[in-house]
Amino acid sequence: MSSFTILYDRLRWEEKAIYEEAKKQGIKASLVDAKSTPISVVGNDFNPKGIFEEVVLQRTLSHFRGLYYASVLESYGYKVINSFKTSLICGNKLLTTIELHKRGIPTPRTIIAFSMDSALKAMDEIGYPIVMKPITGSWGRMVVKIRDRKEAKAILETKELIPDPLQQIYYIQEYISRPPRDIRVVIVGGTIVASVYRYQPEDDWRTNVARGGIIKPFKLSSEHEELFLRAAEAVGGGILGIDAMEVNEGILIHEINSNVEFRGASQASDKNIPLEIINYLKEVLRK
Repeated sequence: MSSFTILYDRLRWEEKAIYEEAKKQGIKASLVDAKSTPISVVGNDFNPKGIFEEVVLQRTLSHFRGLYYASVLESYGYKVINSFKTSLICGNKLLTTIELHKRGIPTPRTIIAFSMDSALKAMDEIGYPIVMKPITGSWGRMVVKIRDRKEAKAILETKELIPDPLQQIYYIQEYISRPPRDIRVVIVGGTIVASVYRYQPEDDWRTNVARGGIIKPFKLSSEHEELFLRAAEAVGGGILGIDAMEVNEGILIHEINSNVEFRGASQASDKNIPLEIINYLKEVLRK
């Protein structure tokens, strides 16, 4: 591979690091802004030929923008990483949970509900506290820990007023009593390139680095390595960030990110993650 394209909508540290590493390796990486680049679905007005290289690294911050851009590029025969299918599954917590459960990968007890009344019934069944999440989204936004039925009703009444049908799909999980941290594993093409603890900040129960979470190195056991690799395979593989929580019985995998931010993990890894990504793209092109 002599060149590839990075599709973005905001150049974060990760995209810049991949771009700069490509230059060091003598590989041309072109940058295409999804926001300002229309693409023809039918017709040749905005044919992607000449704009995109054969391999496209899809790195848009917007889930839906990247998802549908990938679907169009794949219809033209481009190799998109991560693929439309992987992005679709990982970008939807419900679909991710289904794929993990189908393959026997431990994940928190989860109920989906489609009305306020049925959501309350689900929460009563699981027992408080519970965790409710939007089925799409990242950085821990709109993820809430609900302590009792009174609080549940207040939150659900508010969500019922939001003019977005996705907000009326209630993804409800048991609250996991865990240490003040979770595990983030970065996988590139079937290889674990980083494994870290993410410690929650003092004023938050969530561990997202975007919310002030602190990263420290963590070495996986061989048994847990196999579990994370199975989880990556369950969603179609590629470049992924997999999150898990520790419990007495082992670990529960609860989320997979198909547009993983790895700046923090890079500081705790002995591997050059941007270089690992470029080497993986070379393998994809050879297949």
